[in-house]
Amino acid sequence: MAVGIENPILNGPYAEPTRHYRFDDDGITNQVVEGRRNSAYFVPIPPPKKKGGRLDFDTESQQRREETKLVNDIRRRVSAWRQGGYVGVTPMTECLLQYWTAPERGRPLFFCQVEAAETAIYLTEVASKYGDGWMLDRLRDANDQENPGLPRVAFKMATGAGKTVVMAMLIAWQALNKLANRQSSQHSESFLIVTPGITIRDRLRVLLPNDPGNYYRERDVLPGELIQRLEQANIVITNYHAFILHERGEGAALTKRILSHGEASPFKEAPDDMIRRACRNLAGRKNVVVINDEAHHCYRPKLKDEGGDQEELKGEEREEAEKDRKQAQVWLSGLEALNAKLGIRNVYDLSATPFFLKGSGRPEGTLFPWVVSDFALIDAIESGIVKIPRVPVADDRPESGPPTYRNLWVHVRDGLPRKGRKTDAIAGEPKLPAELQAAIHSLYSHYQKQYDRWASSEGARHRGETPPVFVVVCANTNISKLVFDYVGGWEREGPEGTVVRVPGQLPIFNNVDDGRWAARPNTILVDSEQLESGEGMSPEFKKIAATEIDEFKHEYRLRFPDRDIAALTDEDLLREVMNTVGKAGKLGEHVRCVVSVSMLTEGWDVNTVTHILGVRAFSTQLLCEQVVGRGLRRRSYAVAEDGHFSPEYAEVYGVPFSFIPTAAPGGETGPLRQTTRVRALDDRAAREITFPRIRGYRYDIPTERLVAAFNQDSRYPISAADVPLVVENAPIVGETSIHRLDDLKARRPAEVAFLLAKLVLEKYFRTDGTEQTANTSSHRFDGQVQSWLFPQVLEISKRWMRECLDLKDNAFPQLLLLLQFAHDASDRIYRAIVRRAGGQPTIKPMVQPYDTIGSTRYVDFDTLKATFATKPDKCHVTHVVADTGSWEQTVAFALEQMDEVVAYVKNQNLGFIVPYTLNGEERSYYPDFLARVSDGGGVDDLLNVIIEVSGEARKDKQAKVDTAQTLWVPAVNNHGGFGRWAFVEVSDIGRTQSRIREAIRAPVGT
Repeated sequence: MAVGIENPILNGPYAEPTRHYRFDDDGITNQVVEGRRNSAYFVPIPPPKKKGGRLDFDTESQQRREETKLVNDIRRRVSAWRQGGYVGVTPMTECLLQYWTAPERGRPLFFCQVEAAETAIYLTEVASKYGDGWMLDRLRDANDQENPGLPRVAFKMATGAGKTVVMAMLIAWQALNKLANRQSSQHSESFLIVTPGITIRDRLRVLLPNDPGNYYRERDVLPGELIQRLEQANIVITNYHAFILHERGEGAALTKRILSHGEASPFKEAPDDMIRRACRNLAGRKNVVVINDEAHHCYRPKLKDEGGDQEELKGEEREEAEKDRKQAQVWLSGLEALNAKLGIRNVYDLSATPFFLKGSGRPEGTLFPWVVSDFALIDAIESGIVKIPRVPVADDRPESGPPTYRNLWVHVRDGLPRKGRKTDAIAGEPKLPAELQAAIHSLYSHYQKQYDRWASSEGARHRGETPPVFVVVCANTNISKLVFDYVGGWEREGPEGTVVRVPGQLPIFNNVDDGRWAARPNTILVDSEQLESGEGMSPEFKKIAATEIDEFKHEYRLRFPDRDIAALTDEDLLREVMNTVGKAGKLGEHVRCVVSVSMLTEGWDVNTVTHILGVRAFSTQLLCEQVVGRGLRRRSYAVAEDGHFSPEYAEVYGVPFSFIPTAAPGGETGPLRQTTRVRALDDRAAREITFPRIRGYRYDIPTERLVAAFNQDSRYPISAADVPLVVENAPIVGETSIHRLDDLKARRPAEVAFLLAKLVLEKYFRTDGTEQTANTSSHRFDGQVQSWLFPQVLEISKRWMRECLDLKDNAFPQLLLLLQFAHDASDRIYRAIVRRAGGQPTIKPMVQPYDTIGSTRYVDFDTLKATFATKPDKCHVTHVVADTGSWEQTVAFALEQMDEVVAYVKNQNLGFIVPYTLNGEERSYYPDFLARVSDGGGVDDLLNVIIEVSGEARKDKQAKVDTAQTLWVPAVNNHGGFGRWAFVEVSDIGRTQSRIREAIRAPVGT
């Protein structure tokens, strides 16, 4: 980080940059260099701070930095041409250039906008006249390799730099020249604008000259008389989904699949038919100009047999890459069909990140070779046209390494529900990992200060300024629902079947008002991907968003009494809310927090975003910039006396920015190692094994009078080593900000004791009960809380806080309001109560709050290790992985030879654990195999057997085995709702079958 830089803005927004900060081997410095920065292969964002030192940039990325030679060469030629007075252009083009660059303009255009248009004009009208045909040759070669037959040209512009205005300039230049000279072979008056979703498609209506809010008038792209002439142009705006080939006719899909015998469906429309449908307003037009918005989604995936660099991806990364490939293929195929049908004059690509994505067949982050103009994020920051993102660079945790909130996902992912697993528990009280909870409160504390400034400013409210916006980007629907409930409020069952609405933990974002849902929600939950495709929301998402939809429908009726609410779909409504966040007088004006499933909509043009929290994996730096880009649009464009904008900042947690290299390091790569995909197969579903996911154990103890006996195990230290108490956020250049957990510290200590007592009761003191599951079978569950014990447990909790809570450094008792700490503390309190209990209490399991039931159906991973192919009639999963060499195959073979074994699976990437304690530390034990065995109880009552193959005797091995035998199995069998279980330890793999048969004959639970 540049030391002592109070204002990082070096240049004005309306002139070519003349100064920039110098980079050295350690990163950016505070040394200002005269002249414009060359375009290079990276986007600099501050990495973590070295302990006691300055910012240190990733040295590997440093070594991979290179200039973008084509861009720099074109930039120099365009600059000389500009200074020479724009020679060699048509009269109409000269008129437009003079209008766009006139010093007396009331609303000047950004330099980067003018430069992008100038570059397109130079390549089309000037280059071949003045000896620069080599530029066109380079572009032609790049397109021949990557986009055969398509003349693509790409403009790289940072988010917030005004790409839509550039589109308007390109349309005006092309169309007005064609209308002025119908014989021109360089220009066209027909345009197809393609977007990645419905939101951008609708927002780009400003490119239609007859639209009331068109940019030609609003942004002064054209004088009035030329706008009227431009209305003769043919402009079609669509989202790429229109290129998906539709099924013809109304026949049943099943019949079509049968008739097509699994081959390409004869019922699908031909590409020509698709073009007639998607581009019907261009019928009869030739040589169309295509403008791709967010064009990084449009490329031709390169396959292995074409020399593609195919990365070995797995899990959600594999799914995301496959989705990106399909989207890219649909988009590019649509353009190829348009070219074949009507012909394409030019394709203009606009994107902040025109890089190949992971899984594209090229090294991730490789720049599109047809990029001709570059105005990168660091250039936009130095020119002041975007907000400056500040990310965590240091915190007060004593461990070395990156700050916790920099790459938050690696700290919290194991404590969050996975995609696609549906459990009723997700609808209950939201329980977040401590690091995520602390990150939310830390970022919220900083947000609260900005919100208070807005709320106390009568001038801001009088001017119609809306509140600052806090954005959370989540990995999946389950996680987004947890965060949404935590910050906005949730529902639980009250007495006699009533519904109690519990307020959210963050007052400014709370959606609960006096026991009712607020008429105007402060926090909204959106799934941008579902809203953008136009195919409708899933029933699952509609269910969790039902209250939000109902409240906005009510407000919509009040605001627009003359409109037909019945004609408005739920998708239309949520899209309207999402797209009007931060807009005064609109449906979304009061929204303060947006919780998003997956990525937020590209082109979401809210300029009031001040805080962003990422709760997902960021496998690519491109994803990092895209997410942070949602918060880069400036709020104010007032120019100071020096001609510069004032700096604005966006606070970012959980998005691990670093450089974005766009060329792979040199050197030969070694041979690819053979990988095996290990996964569950649908046609083996009869061999599925399910299991309870247990996080601990509790006891039924006498409750007449509760007494606790505290000892050394009861003590609980808290310090900055557990969660950061102070976080420093910094931009690439500019002022830092310090974040603290102020809103937690302001809470009353009595809340802590109350929460601890509540958790002890809810986790450990419940009556037993039964409930009917969907298949009407009786399922045991932990029943009603024994609430009459609360006064006793509260007094014990207060005493524990006085005697056992050990606060270090700057820690404070209210940190126990973070649920993970509260759960740890409540466990210690409970053990102290059990320690004084008499008799032999019955052990019961404590199931995970999310993903209660695990299953073999979720196994899907790649391995480089040796594998043993399983029998389809014995195992749901395709292979057993041989971690240690051979004994896994031996045991698997033995299990497959047993008639008693109905199904088995190796416990690898399965998620089956036995929680145990060693030396006071909580750990997880992963047994080797699970099997479902027939012991005479019938096919509906098989015995579930945990199989552990023992090696050398170790202390931790004995603790694991003892826990499985004496705690896990008895607790689960006492529960009664997860089937019958037994544990088998095999010390001699040659006796695997006999040991299992002994378990079958023994009483269950022994």
